[in-house]
Amino acid sequence: MSNTKDSIAYHYHERTKYAPETIAAKSKSLDWENQPLPFKEYKIGNIVDLKSYLNKQLEDYTQPDDFKWLRLSRLLLCSYGLTAKLLTTYGDSLYLRAAPSAGGLYPAEVYLIARHNSWLPSGLYNYQASTHSLVHFWSSEVWSNLQTACFEDPILEEVDLAIITTAIFYRSAWRYEDRAYRRICLDTGHLIGNIELAGAINNYRPYLIGGFQDRLMNDLLYLDGEQEGVISVIPLLDLQDSSQSTPQRKTALPSLIHKDYSNIPDGELLNYFHQATQIENLEPGVLSPQKPKDTLVEDKYNFPFCTKISAKTNNPIIWGQELSDLENTILKRRSTRAYTGGCLTFDELKYLLDFTYQPQNYQQQGLDSNPDYFTLDLIETFIAVSGVTGLEEGCYYYAPKAQELRQIRFKNFRRELHFLCLGQNLGRDAGAIVFQTADLNKAVAKYGDRVYRYLHMDAGHLGQRLNLAAIRLDLGVSGIGGFFDDRVNQVLGIPEAEAVIYLTTLGRPA
Repeated sequence: MSNTKDSIAYHYHERTKYAPETIAAKSKSLDWENQPLPFKEYKIGNIVDLKSYLNKQLEDYTQPDDFKWLRLSRLLLCSYGLTAKLLTTYGDSLYLRAAPSAGGLYPAEVYLIARHNSWLPSGLYNYQASTHSLVHFWSSEVWSNLQTACFEDPILEEVDLAIITTAIFYRSAWRYEDRAYRRICLDTGHLIGNIELAGAINNYRPYLIGGFQDRLMNDLLYLDGEQEGVISVIPLLDLQDSSQSTPQRKTALPSLIHKDYSNIPDGELLNYFHQATQIENLEPGVLSPQKPKDTLVEDKYNFPFCTKISAKTNNPIIWGQELSDLENTILKRRSTRAYTGGCLTFDELKYLLDFTYQPQNYQQQGLDSNPDYFTLDLIETFIAVSGVTGLEEGCYYYAPKAQELRQIRFKNFRRELHFLCLGQNLGRDAGAIVFQTADLNKAVAKYGDRVYRYLHMDAGHLGQRLNLAAIRLDLGVSGIGGFFDDRVNQVLGIPEAEAVIYLTTLGRPA
């Protein structure tokens, strides 16, 4: 492969693929003495206890600002808070969070940036998930610096609070090495999915900013960019204080396409790639307003002579009064460890797809009918069906605009899926597996190498909606970020141009 031919994003993707012939050689024993801690500590700063707001009775909220603190506390708890404590076989404690993370490593950190208001002093905060508290580690006004770093995104004129998500790279790379960057961005997508839904529960509307000047954002939070980097910026519009319509804007901005890299040793590829996807400045015209999306655009694949089956449902998932059942579902979500091999029903699969891909059907329940994604138009979905009552076994393309399944291969793939998922029984025993894919060359041409972040965050966002819908229906669900990349396309009949990004297994929990 010539390094001068491929973009660094394509090169990274090829270098971090799993293949049966090479996976054993790439596997290394874990360095348990240097296992990273999943929590960040600050030695200085004022502590704001958020637990106290959860423990109060309604009659104790005598001040208007108390409700603001309650909403913020619930938002953070449902986004990335601790939800369970487990003991490992070695007697160590393993803490689970509201958002799933590959290997339970939790590489993301959550920060808040506030500008002066009556209830939240301006400055920088880190969310301490271990104690459900905030550390106010910088008290000066920094909002103008945030605006500069985000190319004066107009949404920042409308809000006074923003969530910043970062990644501490070693937390995930300790186990997954260079391929960890995929999982870091997927995990960030899970977190973004929670923030979107928890925002609706608490009357916030999150807006995504994927295009920002990385160096300025890292400097703003006093980060060592080699160890920890900003991945997303999420301004929060308070729906109780604002009825204004927001300006048209772009959630994703392009970076350069890098093709002039030299040989990069194993173990250094992750950091090199992250640095290469950063944005320093933009070409003229890039910041022009986002054009309204064309709702009449056809789905990408319409295979000739394929069987087409409607996936529409007239019965959306009900999330309870004031979304109370959604909040409970977020807090009780767990990744399933084993399936029975039993079948899902076709109606259950329809419900799952409806909540994940048809948000407009949930507006009446108080959810956002058009939540932000980065490059959702570049994501495609394929479903391997092994056990769904009323649906023939095989591989299907899901056409979200037509809301139908288009069968592209007839076969029971249980044995092959077990192999493709690196021998995990979840692949064999699932009733259905949802694959998110993207044409990487097309994506890079549109957004540069940074698109690799966007695609994986969007796939994780979709995956988290699948997670929550499945738990609500008492089904099992688990995402898998490790698979034999090229073999998936070959076995299931997914077009070769589609790079497999993520897969979510669905089944009857054992």
